Amino acid sequence: MRLFRAAVLTTLVVAALSAGCRQQSAPAPAAPAPASTSASTGDAALETAVDAFIEGYFQRNPVFAANAGKHEFDGKLPDYSAAGLKATADWLHAQRDAFAAFGDDRLDAQGRYRRDYVLAVIDGQLFWLEDSGFPYGNPAFYSGDLSPSMYLTRPYAPLPQRMAAFVAYQEALPNAIAQIKANFKLPLPSSWIDLGVNTFGGYASFFRDDVPKIFAEVKDDALQARFKASNAAAAKAAQDMADWLKAQKPQATQGFALGAEKFAKMLHATERVDIPLDQLKAAGEADLARNLAALKAACDQYAPGKTLAQCMDKDNADKPAGGAVEGARQQLAGLKQFLIDKDLVTIPGPEEAQVNEAPPFNRWNFAYIEIPGPYEKNLPSVYYIAPPDPTWPKAEQDAYVPGKAALLFTSAHEVWPGHFLQFLHANRASWKFGQLFVGYAFAEGWAHYTEEMMFDAGVQGATPEIHIGQLSEALLRDVRFLSALGLHTGGMSVAQSEQMFRDKGLQDAGNARQQAARGTYDPAYLNYTLGKLMIMQLRQDWTASRGGRSAWKQFHDQFLGYGGPPIPLVRAQMLGGAAEAKLWTAPPASVPAPATSATPAPASAAPPASSSTPAPRTAPVQY
Repeated sequence: MRLFRAAVLTTLVVAALSAGCRQQSAPAPAAPAPASTSASTGDAALETAVDAFIEGYFQRNPVFAANAGKHEFDGKLPDYSAAGLKATADWLHAQRDAFAAFGDDRLDAQGRYRRDYVLAVIDGQLFWLEDSGFPYGNPAFYSGDLSPSMYLTRPYAPLPQRMAAFVAYQEALPNAIAQIKANFKLPLPSSWIDLGVNTFGGYASFFRDDVPKIFAEVKDDALQARFKASNAAAAKAAQDMADWLKAQKPQATQGFALGAEKFAKMLHATERVDIPLDQLKAAGEADLARNLAALKAACDQYAPGKTLAQCMDKDNADKPAGGAVEGARQQLAGLKQFLIDKDLVTIPGPEEAQVNEAPPFNRWNFAYIEIPGPYEKNLPSVYYIAPPDPTWPKAEQDAYVPGKAALLFTSAHEVWPGHFLQFLHANRASWKFGQLFVGYAFAEGWAHYTEEMMFDAGVQGATPEIHIGQLSEALLRDVRFLSALGLHTGGMSVAQSEQMFRDKGLQDAGNARQQAARGTYDPAYLNYTLGKLMIMQLRQDWTASRGGRSAWKQFHDQFLGYGGPPIPLVRAQMLGGAAEAKLWTAPPASVPAPATSATPAPASAAPPASSSTPAPRTAPVQY
């Protein structure tokens, strides 16, 4: 997850959609009442300031700009020096002051929403830059910017032009890596070291072994000479960084925790969530219990007499023919057709997603998707699936490849109707800022929400086997939620987190190891469940007066039309009132529905956990 640079998910999830669907866009949010002359003047000034912010952000984050489709920034990397990071932070503070100066009296309702959206993005950026400490030791802070896949896999220009951009990137890389190394303050947490060794070592092998083949057909002797020299230098710099990090392992620490104060600040700065941590923990535990109970009910039908672990093993043993990549390719058409047949959400364009094996430098999680940004036109998205680590025991490698049912919901999460569809809507949002800056909880919360929504709608008959696949994904995200809180605020060790992924998440050994480590360098990975529960509560509240289940499509289209702001801000736009975080919880007396049921969860849930104190007027609502 490229979560630490702005609009993180926009760079991460680069988007396109599929054929044969309605050619409608999601409806834009309702227009505000006519504004006064004073508000109109303020709104015009705000839009000018937003345009200037975007341009300034591009200048300071050229990889973000290029990924969005502004290819005049191709080949450039940010200034990662300590002075460069400080200059970026100073600029963000100045921008925050400028946007906060747009008082409510100067703006109409839409202007106030947009101001708050911008402020939320700035607050999130400042948290990662100044409060988290991640620039000074966490490789995940940099890994998204360093990925060269845009030049290698996205056909936005002829191959020679992309090769020239990649050569410029390779030429800039050794200096960028030197700046990163200079920023790191020793000793480093063990899991951060492992991430860095795998990331930079993966780059080195990828540069040496794979990239030359991609550009071999380009007939330009001068460019090929530049490529050869810069490729050797980039591979050496990456390998040297991996070796240097590996040498720090004997002095490694377990000092990865943000602590409760910083963790709470992260939630407010990045997602505008102010729910007390003990309430968040209780909500996570309740959702885990709900899903474990549902799993027990499904397993009683699918594998009677077996333990939950044995039931999951049976479900996981039904592997996709041809492997996970081929299996996912086969699943996408059916998922898309199900959306059309059930009329669950608008598909706003004809784009399709491809499925490929993840490159060596980005295999620290099973699956992800890269989606072209809003300035690109008619380019494919790629859903990547990582193979198991070849150094693992054979049994762990086999277990890492999911069964067909679990893979179905990974494909739903990444493509239909998850990230891919969401970014099709985001790239068509009415406001350019909303297209560019899509937050973690919005994107991952939506993608995770769609898994349960698809089961509730009856995908593939909603059989017990299919339900177990959906629940395996839900349990994984519930344990992420609780691990993030435990690792960063509760003194939980990595080993304890790993054991919880095994015992409560029912994950295989390799996945459990990866997920526990991820929690140390991605403390915001609780956003999958956090975002999902906020969306479920918002759906319940919004559809209550609009026909309930029959209003799901209208709800989905309107929700996706906002781009990707903090969900509390979306809640305020859709329901009125102050921005607040509310989490869905199952009714206390509810019993899990039979696994064969395609009935949505009851609409009358227990009172949600909530953050009822609105953010200060000038402090935006989440990123």
